[in-house]
Amino acid sequence: MSPTLPNTDLTPELLTHMQAIKAKALEYGLDFFEVIYERLDFQTMNEIASRGGFPIRYPHWKWGMEYEKLSKRDAYGMGRIYEMVINNDPCYAYLQESNSVTDQKLVMAHVYGHSDFFKCNAWFGKTSRKMMDETANHATRVRRHIEREGAETVERFIDRCLSVEHLIDPHSVFVQREREEGEAEAFEARKLPAKDYMDPFINPASELERQKIAHAEAARARKTAFPARPTRDVLLFLMRHAPLDDWQVDVLSIIREEAYYFAPQAMTKVMNEGWATYWHSKLMTQHFLDAKEIVHYADQHSGVVHMPAGGFNPYKIGLEMFKEIERRWDRGQHGPIWERLDSLGAKERFDDKSMNGREKIFEVRRIYNDVNFIDEFLTPEFVEKHQMYQFRKDPQTGEVRVVTRDFHKVKQTLLYQLTNMGQPFVYVVDANYLNRGELYMAHEFSGLEIDAAQAVETLRGVRAIWGRPVHLQARVNEEMRLISMESPDGDPKSEKIGEETPRPAHMVE
Repeated sequence: MSPTLPNTDLTPELLTHMQAIKAKALEYGLDFFEVIYERLDFQTMNEIASRGGFPIRYPHWKWGMEYEKLSKRDAYGMGRIYEMVINNDPCYAYLQESNSVTDQKLVMAHVYGHSDFFKCNAWFGKTSRKMMDETANHATRVRRHIEREGAETVERFIDRCLSVEHLIDPHSVFVQREREEGEAEAFEARKLPAKDYMDPFINPASELERQKIAHAEAARARKTAFPARPTRDVLLFLMRHAPLDDWQVDVLSIIREEAYYFAPQAMTKVMNEGWATYWHSKLMTQHFLDAKEIVHYADQHSGVVHMPAGGFNPYKIGLEMFKEIERRWDRGQHGPIWERLDSLGAKERFDDKSMNGREKIFEVRRIYNDVNFIDEFLTPEFVEKHQMYQFRKDPQTGEVRVVTRDFHKVKQTLLYQLTNMGQPFVYVVDANYLNRGELYMAHEFSGLEIDAAQAVETLRGVRAIWGRPVHLQARVNEEMRLISMESPDGDPKSEKIGEETPRPAHMVE
């Protein structure tokens, strides 16, 4: 797959379609990396898909397991892969060679939408654009460790690392989390609002002094604490402080680097798929669909956006939200003037002919991720139109029933599921718990409780890497509990946290 000969794998017919689709996408204002297409048979497609879209990955049994799953899904007609596209410069896209010409045109239009999103969305701004080369380098490094340490030893350690790969801080690439050594933390007393003449009574000097003393004591406690502040990038903390050999630190760094590469894709799944679907729909229906292809295209597109009751299809939701944003901004249905309309039907009829919809969706594509995309642009009308209610399957009849149509509950539940890529917020709070070198972590409750089975596997992985007992403070069944893992292969212990339970001074509640 040499980038010096782009798209030589395409047939003359497909190459012609590709050049036309690319030119029209550029005309619409899409800005993407150069895309190199490769046509693959279904077996090779499944092999690459099982490795996350990369031809070369470090050796591990999970790639084989994923390949078997994809192959069986294909063989039993449960679904197949039409395309894959890699966030890389140049951007690599794989086409299933058995697809019809109509399918290939749809896929190429879809790919240009993805490549534009990879290049222009801010949340991808810190990802490596040479990941195709880096995964190959990672594979070489792991193979060298296998030659020295043995395949079983290295694979077992990779298993442990993969069980904790989600314990990263995706926002850390954009902000400084750690205070520079010796840098003082500014203190500002919390004062209640009051007029000047009442301020001495509302905010007495004794209370301000008490806050200052408490702040100083907390600062002294942090100087002796380890870490000084709760740390969300658990993988980085383990790399720096766990008793690991050099080869183990290198393997953990590979897992962490790849976790950060894939994080923006999880953070923007709805937007990314919605954006690509929006553009393949527009390009195909308005420019590249022949009359004889309409029925086939409609069948394929409807399969992409189908969303059963109680389901959540990111292609469907992302597409419809981008279309809704474009419609609203074309008609000026936003802002204070529109918000103040209160007569029956006035908001829906309002149209100032501003036609700013296309500009707005490009702006949204550039700066949002799924959480703030849903938070800002999901409306009660949208939920009602697409029946995005909360459903539950009746255990006795098997029927799917509506639990609630309440917009705020639906939206809040959706945000809970999308926040932090659906993973819990876990922090390292104390690496010398009870002065025994044990690791104390805390789960920050963000609306959804942790999955108990996943928490146990994660604790086992952390315990194996840390080398000493680990503890996790977490909310379980609306009760604060301390889950402890004494040995990597043992069973966890769980106890309710009470006043007598020793806890680190600086906690994440």
